[in-house]
Amino acid sequence: MKADNYINPPQRSKNMELNILEHTKKRLVFELKGADHTFCNLLKNELWQDKDVKISTYAINHPLIGNPRLILETKEGETEKVLHKALDRLEEKNKEFLTSFKRAR
Repeated sequence: MKADNYINPPQRSKNMELNILEHTKKRLVFELKGADHTFCNLLKNELWQDKDVKISTYAINHPLIGNPRLILETKEGETEKVLHKALDRLEEKNKEFLTSFKRAR
């Protein structure tokens, strides 16, 4: 592998399939097929940054074949909106990181 691949890694898209298991105004339980601990921890921690979040956690029942199951509960506000806000913040943080990384090169 060329050294340049570390600086300019090939763009890869990872598809994730969302399967909603339970959905009410203040509780959302869903599986994310194709996700791993890296993404789930990132999302869980970002959700905790919202003052309206009561529970943000996930579990993977089997390390090789299990799908992450995420649980989100809110004190106030709709779970869907809280989830979308967290994903928007993560997207913005990712853009800021990439910009800083490119400038540092």
